[in-house]
Amino acid sequence: MPISVLLVDDQPLLRTGFRLILESEPEVSVVGEAADGREAVSAAKRLLPDVVLMDIRMPGKDGIDATREILAWAAGTDRQVRVLVLTTFDIDEYVVEALRAGASGFLLKDVPPDELLAAIRVVAEGNAIVAPTVTRRLLDRFSHQLPSTRARPADRLEQLTEREREVLRLLARGLSNAEIARRLVVSETTVKTHVGNVLTKLGLRDRVQAVVHAYEAGIVRPGEGDD
Repeated sequence: MPISVLLVDDQPLLRTGFRLILESEPEVSVVGEAADGREAVSAAKRLLPDVVLMDIRMPGKDGIDATREILAWAAGTDRQVRVLVLTTFDIDEYVVEALRAGASGFLLKDVPPDELLAAIRVVAEGNAIVAPTVTRRLLDRFSHQLPSTRARPADRLEQLTEREREVLRLLARGLSNAEIARRLVVSETTVKTHVGNVLTKLGLRDRVQAVVHAYEAGIVRPGEGDD
């Protein structure tokens, strides 16, 4: 069955543009639109989309509150609703809060159509995606504002092997599985296994939470150079 998508943006022209892009792909079906967070929550409950393509800055209920409410509702049902945030990074200072609210990732609004479609597939499969070109910039800018919501996150890192800690560090720097595999000279399948182990041991939902956890625990720090 095609991946059902709900479009949420307060700008009708943007919704129309995204609809045209998504409906060009047989694997994707746009099941509805919403102009603000309140409409998004109502539409998500009514239409049961696989993926909500969510704007953040909207009048009334914004995308963060809508994401939190939709995912809280979905958690009490047997539906697996995923939220993929689209944002204009240079002016939007709420991306991290959206990720904390449970969004499965974010992309910039000027993302190429093929990357948008690929991201929707990734999120629909239950994985997370963060635009690689802005992961480091985002976390360097915001990580100092992130109070820990878990008791002493560094303690939980003791469960990781040395190789798993290295994978977490590279993941937090925005490297893809393929890039991590090349860096560590292992197969991409091995990297996927390590990432899965990291998520399981730390009790995290996806790669996005892993990145935030790595910054909170001090695995990587804002402004730290790559090596």
